[in-house]
Amino acid sequence: MQFDFRSGVLFITLPSGRKLAYIKPRIEDNQFGSESVTYMGLDAQKHWTRVESYGPKFVENITQAICRDLLSDVMIRLDDRYRIVAHVHDEVILEVSRETELEEACEIMGRTPDWLPGIELRADGFEAEFYQK
Repeated sequence: MQFDFRSGVLFITLPSGRKLAYIKPRIEDNQFGSESVTYMGLDAQKHWTRVESYGPKFVENITQAICRDLLSDVMIRLDDRYRIVAHVHDEVILEVSRETELEEACEIMGRTPDWLPGIELRADGFEAEFYQK
């Protein structure tokens, strides 16, 4: 990852090249009297306000963003061969003919993306007549 601060914005560049942006970050005292990072963002009521964060929250944001990029990459590869009807969190739901081999789709999903060499991925799947968890 790469961290850049430009024009009042903290950018975190992810392995995929996509960037997370934190607007007008600064160090402030939090409710416990310790220093924390704050930035401008939306609160629970969707109002533009200063949002308090901390180290583990940034790690969570980065982790979730990389997972999103992995799923997006998989969906692009699958879309060449299969009809994607939905995706839920870390699942891709495909509508296929009865002759389709599940192992082929799992193999495609387990391929390492060019932007994250060295990661070991694996996909599991199952067949059903209708969507089920």
